[in-house]
Amino acid sequence: MKNNPNNIKKPAKFFWIFLGTLCLVLGAIGVVLPILPSVPFFLVTIYAYTRSSKKLHDWFVGTKLYKKNLAGFVEKRGMTMATKLKIVITVTIVMGFGFFMMSRVPIARIILAIVWVCHLLYFFLRVKTISPGEAAEMEAATEAKEAAQEGGDAP
Repeated sequence: MKNNPNNIKKPAKFFWIFLGTLCLVLGAIGVVLPILPSVPFFLVTIYAYTRSSKKLHDWFVGTKLYKKNLAGFVEKRGMTMATKLKIVITVTIVMGFGFFMMSRVPIARIILAIVWVCHLLYFFLRVKTISPGEAAEMEAATEAKEAAQEGGDAP
């Protein structure tokens, strides 16, 4: 009942819409700029839109950004190795830059190193690796399901 967008108060609803839209924009920028990871931003977007508006949630789930970057992860809790490597390399570059810039703050470097190791462990031990074929099959199944729904909506 707590996640029902109809039961949420207006200030909270606006907060979730704002957060979701901000993360959507940052994620879209991350698709173009390899220095910014898009998947974490899209995960926050889907969560925020789920909390605020069914219409925004349904719209985002129907976008190519969602289908290309998150559909496999959300449906099968897995990613292709190429997607995992792209995310890990991007995060490693960003965190490496932060590590380099904090040469005079040893505790910050230790925290960054711990977060980086946890990131690696999560992606390679907890997130299932799916084959590119499986990813393509899921994408085709999703498109077929959408085509069937659109065909069912027609008069």
